[in-house]
Amino acid sequence: MTRAYRLLTRWWTAFALAASLAMLGVAHAFEQFGGLEPCNLCLKQREVFWGAAVIGLLATGWTLISGGRRGTPRIASFLLAAVFLTGTIAAAFHAGGEYGWWRLPAACAAGGGVALEGLTALALGTGPAPRVVGCDEAAWVWMGVSMAGWNAVISLALAVFSLLAAKRPKDARAPRGTSR
Repeated sequence: MTRAYRLLTRWWTAFALAASLAMLGVAHAFEQFGGLEPCNLCLKQREVFWGAAVIGLLATGWTLISGGRRGTPRIASFLLAAVFLTGTIAAAFHAGGEYGWWRLPAACAAGGGVALEGLTALALGTGPAPRVVGCDEAAWVWMGVSMAGWNAVISLALAVFSLLAAKRPKDARAPRGTSR
């Protein structure tokens, strides 16, 4: 267990990069193959994972270029924790709106936030009427938890792991037997 923990915390930015790309891949798969159109808040939640992927890519690249003698930079893990915590808040807000715990902004309700090109196509009669997806309806639910709810749980777990990686013990940062 200790060896796996050291590996995970030492190379956390690479794992965070992989997790972010996996979450984006799953979201796009639900859209392309499952036919689930994203709402405004779903798209905002994806932006969090794009940001985490950029941080993970830059920090992992830095580690590889520098020889990885000390593992990934701790500041990158703190940044990832902040990004994933932001994703947790956005996803929890979205899930709460889906469950009816609070009202979502008017732009998120079905009928609001239609794209300008969709309205133009509708007015000119050159395209189909735009399909508006409301943020207040759960498009997919598993075990009683919506997709936004699962996103909140996963984002929170990634934020916790990011903090663990940032606070990792000194022996996990540098290989044994190296002197300063």
